[in-house]
Amino acid sequence: MAEQQILVVEDNEKNMKLVRDVLQATGYSTLEASTAGRAIALAVEHSPALVLMDIRLSGMDGLEALKQLRMDSRTERIPVLAVTAQAMKGDRDRFMEAGFDGYLSKPIDIDELLEAVARFCKRGDG
Repeated sequence: MAEQQILVVEDNEKNMKLVRDVLQATGYSTLEASTAGRAIALAVEHSPALVLMDIRLSGMDGLEALKQLRMDSRTERIPVLAVTAQAMKGDRDRFMEAGFDGYLSKPIDIDELLEAVARFCKRGDG
């Protein structure tokens, strides 16, 4: 299997480092964006296997970025997981209804992260 590329959208450097290091240590390559605008540009340019999208970003938030990705034929089929500290009852359903393909809560659980990434990247293998 070729190395799969994951776009990590995160404005907190510690969270970015954690996710990047875990993904790279398990054989994925990463693209990194700290803003939604940069994330959209990278998604269009590189067509990653998966996007891990922080919801709370300065400027355009992750919900708006998802809408823009879904409206572009070049990025509409890329799976996007919401990654957020918003873990109140009903938040998962709200993000899924908004069009995200999955949901991960912060603080990041490494096993949960790797399981979700493997599940979504496997879809694109064949």
